[in-house]
Amino acid sequence: MIDVVNVTHHYGVRPVLRDVSLHIDRGEVVALMGPNGMGKSTLLGIMAGILAPYRGHVEIHGRRRRRTPEEELAIRQEVVYLPAEAWLPKGRTPREWLPAVGRLWGIDDERLFEHTERLLNLFDLEKEADSPIESLSGGQRKKVALGAALIVEAPVMFLDEPFSGGLDPSGIAALRKVLQSLAARDDITIVMATPVPELVEGLADRIAIILDGRVTVCDTLDGLRRIAGVEGPLEMVYERLVSPESSRKIESYFGGKQP
Repeated sequence: MIDVVNVTHHYGVRPVLRDVSLHIDRGEVVALMGPNGMGKSTLLGIMAGILAPYRGHVEIHGRRRRRTPEEELAIRQEVVYLPAEAWLPKGRTPREWLPAVGRLWGIDDERLFEHTERLLNLFDLEKEADSPIESLSGGQRKKVALGAALIVEAPVMFLDEPFSGGLDPSGIAALRKVLQSLAARDDITIVMATPVPELVEGLADRIAIILDGRVTVCDTLDGLRRIAGVEGPLEMVYERLVSPESSRKIESYFGGKQP
């Protein structure tokens, strides 16, 4: 479905990704996790076709990104990418913007209008639906960006920190419900980058941990528990895998056990 093959990338100063290979099956939800600055967003951007890797390549449905214009266009018709800080047209309204994005993917207007109203209702944007996007709060703009990503109904979704950007608790809960619904299908593949373990647990099929530009492990939560030698929630397992010394200090403070 998605193959990252020996990808290396840098920004001219130091390597950001080092010989990364990763296979993602059709219908999987994979979370990219790791401390800030370890290459999560860079890897997601390369998978999404926004960045060209210094070395290596990405294939989606057997087509290689950036090899030919024809292949790249075919991939883009099946993929949606939501960056952590998405561009939005300040003078347009949410009710105008969501259908405009959907039309780029060739979705019929009748379906777009119905889907737009459902998304506005889902993210509590009915009152702001006809207001310029520039007048909305940061959290409301994030909801508009999420709606634009969801309205295209792409079979492959790349989401960079979808739960960040000032989302309120109701927005986080709504997005989580939508992603859980999509995750239950076998025709939707989702790759997301997020630093928050509790938002991943129960949603991702596998978690890929990136440290120093390398995917150090990619497994189910149970698999990560076995590797870390820790029973408990993903937050505890993640802490042990990412920062063993920090994990030991926490356990020592609480008398040998994690809180």
